Amino acid sequence: MSWLFPKIYERYFAKQIYASFGFILFALVALFLFFDVLSELGSVNAKYTLPLALLHVLLKAPSRMVEIIPIAGLIGSIYVFAMMASQSEFTIFRVAGLDIKRSLLTLGKISLPIVVFTLLISEVLGPYAESLSERVRMKALGSTFSSQFRSGVWVKDQLRDSDGTGPIRAGVRYVNVGAIDQNDQIRQIRMYEFNTNYRLLSIRSAASGRFDNRGIWELNDVSETRFTEKRSSEPLDAVYTAQTKILPKLSLESQVTPQILNVLLISPEKMSIVSLGRFILHLQDNKQDMQRHAIAFWKKVIYPFIIFVMLALALPFAFMKVRAGSVGIKVFGGIMLGMSFQLFNTLFSSIGLLGSLPALLTAILPPLIYLVLAIIALKWVARA
Repeated sequence: MSWLFPKIYERYFAKQIYASFGFILFALVALFLFFDVLSELGSVNAKYTLPLALLHVLLKAPSRMVEIIPIAGLIGSIYVFAMMASQSEFTIFRVAGLDIKRSLLTLGKISLPIVVFTLLISEVLGPYAESLSERVRMKALGSTFSSQFRSGVWVKDQLRDSDGTGPIRAGVRYVNVGAIDQNDQIRQIRMYEFNTNYRLLSIRSAASGRFDNRGIWELNDVSETRFTEKRSSEPLDAVYTAQTKILPKLSLESQVTPQILNVLLISPEKMSIVSLGRFILHLQDNKQDMQRHAIAFWKKVIYPFIIFVMLALALPFAFMKVRAGSVGIKVFGGIMLGMSFQLFNTLFSSIGLLGSLPALLTAILPPLIYLVLAIIALKWVARA
């Protein structure tokens, strides 16, 4: 990687930080997975055996890794810089002309491979492994959705003609899916259609359904009951007639795709940027609240910036003199600093969700504050 680190001191920094980062990341991931295994032991039974529980936890490892990478980068960098300060190596670099600006530029270069590594996990491996992990657990326990209602998942859809096809018209359709199987197949489907005045138009249930790539659900064993309002002199005491019919098959156009249903198996924070963007558009089209998903989307977008901020927070520890504290104390301070950032970032996300703050502001403000703190600390220790 000489093209990325053309100078000797840059390659030296990168080698030391990557080695420390890899070791700490492995240790932290192993620690968190150990606690995850302990939490799963209470669910182990004859069907959900210990090997399945271990598989469930191991499949969560990529998502855990994405959460831990910034903290591992911070602790690893602090350890490296503290060791350099204790051995007067960084003092030699400063005498040779390494100033704060060049140090930050070097850290920016060092963060690039970590960013690429993180994006590959969070956008490709993480969401797939997280969804597969939930499926393994739910299939063994006999449940359908671990994070939704007991009846399954509820999705808002746009209304079409009475036969389920045709152009979109005024009204709304609520879809309840009891289970999602492999190969884009769903089971235990119920649909409730309402007009613009939220008067019930129909109730439809189906035993199973399969989605084709034309945007159509092929439903099997369909029971449909349609309600027609008769004229009544009392608006609050309207009279309805109901007509029920049984259909072996029904083709139904819908914007609710298997991809939208699958993203509901995992939390927004563990979804990929593409999946979040697709689901946000779906929520916008159906006039649903998208604040949590928007915040998660922007946090994913600015994630590379957070990794750089964590490395920048470690740089002031290189300027501290040996008398300022031992390496262990500095590393402990880095752990506390990383925990404070995680807590503040989570707290501010909740504030943005409750206060309906702009999603971009909610996502970017915590790392900006800590970047300012890093710059202030750098100027302070450089003068000392």
